Parts: sequence; C-alpha cells; structure tokens
Amino acid sequence: MSHLPRVDIHTHILPPDIPDFSRRFGYGGFITLQHQGCCEADMVKDGKVFRRIGHNTWDAGTRLEECDRHGVKVQVLSTVPVMFSYWAKPQDALAVNRFLNDHIAETVARHPDRFIGLGSLPMQDLDLAVPELERCMNSLHLAGVEIGTHVNGRNLGDPYFEPFWAAAERLGAAVFVHPWDMLCPERMEKYWLRWLVGMPTETALAIATMMMGGVFERHPNLRVAFAHGGGAFPGIWGRIRHGFEVRPDLCAVDNDVHPERYLGRFYVDSLVHDPHMLLQLKRLVGADKIALGTDYPFVLGEHRPGRLIETTPELTDDDRAWMLFRSAFAWLNQDPARYGFPQ
Repeated sequence: MSHLPRVDIHTHILPPDIPDFSRRFGYGGFITLQHQGCCEADMVKDGKVFRRIGHNTWDAGTRLEECDRHGVKVQVLSTVPVMFSYWAKPQDALAVNRFLNDHIAETVARHPDRFIGLGSLPMQDLDLAVPELERCMNSLHLAGVEIGTHVNGRNLGDPYFEPFWAAAERLGAAVFVHPWDMLCPERMEKYWLRWLVGMPTETALAIATMMMGGVFERHPNLRVAFAHGGGAFPGIWGRIRHGFEVRPDLCAVDNDVHPERYLGRFYVDSLVHDPHMLLQLKRLVGADKIALGTDYPFVLGEHRPGRLIETTPELTDDDRAWMLFRSAFAWLNQDPARYGFPQ
C-alpha cells in the first residue's frame, strides 16, 4: 500500500457563522447556520433545515487533525455549492461570495502550508464575477475558483461565459466545476437520486457542452477540473463520440473539432468509488489528469482519502504519485516543493 503524501482537491468549508443575508437583503433563499452545541450545526434555508453538518466543516483545527490521521498533507478548500446564490440579485450574490472568499483566504493565510483556497463568484452577472475573480487571484492570493455546472439553466458551453473563460485563462486561475441545482428535481425526490443520479448527469452535461461549445478549443491554456470523476461522462463517452461522428449536423454546430481531441485537456477528481471506473478514467484522460478528491467532510465522499487509488492493483507507482499529488499541483499551478512534496 502506498504511503505517498497526498493533496485533496475536493473539500468543502464554511465560515463558523454566516450572516442572516435574507434579513439583510429583504428576501429569502439564503443559507445561515444554527449551531447545535459545540460540534454540530444546521444549515437553514427559509426556516427549514437543508443539512446538518459537523464542526469539521468550519473548524480548521479539526480538519487538520483528520488530515493528519489520513495522510492528507494539503486540502484545497471551496465553499458548499448551495452557497453560490446564482439565483439571487447579482449585487447580493456578490456580497455573499465576497464574504465566503474572505473567509477562505483568511483560513489559508493561517495555515499556508496546509490549505490552498478556491473562491466563488456571482456567475449570473459576469460584469461582477470577473472583477471578483481578479480580486481572488490578485488580492486574496487564491489559486482559482469553484463554479457550478450551470448558471440558472445556462450551460457552461454557452457563449455567455466567454468573458469568464477568457479571464480565467488570462489570470491562470484553476477552475473547479461542481454540480449543483440538479435538473429534473421533481423526478428525483426519492432514493437520494438528486445526489446519486442528478449530480453525475450535471457534470457530464457540463463537460459535453464545453467540448461541443468550443471552450477548450478557444482557451487551450484553461485548467479546469470536474468533480466526482467527471460524473457520468466516462460512462457515456462512447455515445458522445459516436453521436458526433454520425450526426455532425446536430453535434458540430458550434465546434467542428472532434471531442476526442479534448480528452486529456481537463482534469477530474478521483471520487468514483469503483476501481473499474478509475481505470476507465485513466484510459480516457490519463493518470496525470486525475487528482485525489474526497468531497470532505460529507458522507457521500471517500472516507479514507486515497484508498481507491492505493488499492487498485492495475495502477503503477507512477500513476499513484500523479493521482495523489502531482496532478493536483499541475492543475493548481503550484510548486510542490513549497508544500514539502517531492518534485
């Protein structure tokens, strides 16, 4: 079993206290926290509990203790996607995201050798989002941003997002795409299907629209990583490829470059819970484009970080080194030596 140090690119954090934004802005929909003793809190939306969380969601000391227990030397911090607030008035969403970004930057500044931060943006208004991206990179010294798989139903391959992609490429920002606000919720109320089926579908949709919308073609230096191993994308890749070839009149309307060209041009995390799917990911994008991601501290994540990578026998030692830390640093454009990792 490998004892390599590791970087976890997919971890979520919240501030210990969140203002009552609904009261401040005069309308509902925002999340606040109601603490239940010392070690738990309820994420509350419009008076209803959205999710109960543990203190490892906001307490950096607890996070570091758990990291040390599992050999995670560095965590990449991003907000919980429900906090994006894309549905809100743009200036209000900007205020929420600035508050979250400041908290992540402060957490990183207190533990600069253990945490790397990603900000979030009011993506419903790119005239506000791009300056906040610039602030994240230039003033807060974050490594990039986390965004959703869509913004109010607008897919990431839409021309609307061109100013954002151009700015991310220009600034060298790593972009982490995480599913949120899953489609067809009325059909996925039972069996936790929004998380089990909706999330993977969202991520596959994001990848496909970015490929066919020409995002990777126009911005070859973008560094984008997709959560949950690219979601359903590895399983439907053959269908996407075949469809592009037999119906270019429907698939190649915005970009006539075969989507196969973009395999290996984006990153995914390793959170697939299945060795056969991990090997499929390696075949599709390469070990150097797969980075450990656990969805810490939530229950659907990998509870022993890197265990799947360690226990998949077909992986080589070099594969494991890429997946456990090298790919993360390449995506983030960070020097491994700065964090005490081997080159």
